[in-house]
Amino acid sequence: GMPMEIIVGKMFKLEIWETLLSSMRIGEVAEFWCDIIHTGMYALVSRGMRRIAEGRDPLEGQKHRCGMGNMFDYHSTGYDDLDELQRTPQPLIFIMELFRVEDPSAYKRDTWAMSKEEKLAAVPVLHSEGNRLVLRREFAQAAAKYQEAVICLRNLQAKEKPWEDGWLKLESLVTPLVLNYCQCQMELGEYYEVLEHTTELLQKHNDNAKAYFKRAKAHAAVWNEREAREDFQRVAHLDPSMAAAVKKELKQLGERMRKKHVEDRKRYQGLF
Repeated sequence: GMPMEIIVGKMFKLEIWETLLSSMRIGEVAEFWCDIIHTGMYALVSRGMRRIAEGRDPLEGQKHRCGMGNMFDYHSTGYDDLDELQRTPQPLIFIMELFRVEDPSAYKRDTWAMSKEEKLAAVPVLHSEGNRLVLRREFAQAAAKYQEAVICLRNLQAKEKPWEDGWLKLESLVTPLVLNYCQCQMELGEYYEVLEHTTELLQKHNDNAKAYFKRAKAHAAVWNEREAREDFQRVAHLDPSMAAAVKKELKQLGERMRKKHVEDRKRYQGLF
């Protein structure tokens, strides 16, 4: 099989593996018998590893779910032996070989592992990396950078009291990153993703003209004419400097809707 990498202290789904590996010498092969209490997550871990070995996406079918949702998603792994193991958990024997141990500093720190100062320092770096990728029209990669920066800030925000100074300072950094993320999703045609994130942003900041503008464009893209018009009107009301852009968008929307009605009518007549 393929060797895999475990970062000790990262709370891997099978925590027991960290304990076992920490007891081994480099180059050693060892066999460990593990009780049911330590092997509950094995089926899910194994499913992911098998998918990787088959050249598939290990997260296939569990994209938009929280971690807990995925953990308790026990209907089927897609592998009979793993399903059987989930139904009737067994003690397992793991045979492990330790190839090498790397110095922690050799590893690019993940967001979760950073200190408060490191997180704050990472945000402008991620922000400008995202901007650079947008200029190269690499929207999916740019979106990932903006998203990582938002996660850094949200983690810091969780330790502050909502709506107090510290929280608001972080929130003012989050908003433009979310809007940049939405711009990338618009370019990628992920209109529902844009609707979700702009709506969430507007629940907290209902005077953000840019968020209404992006949401209006996403509504227009998925033929929600009434919602798009309402949002565009809000933009012009909140920020008169955007009135010309809004007028242009409303004209385009009108033309697109008329064209769609004509096409729908033709298609409808063609049925009879």
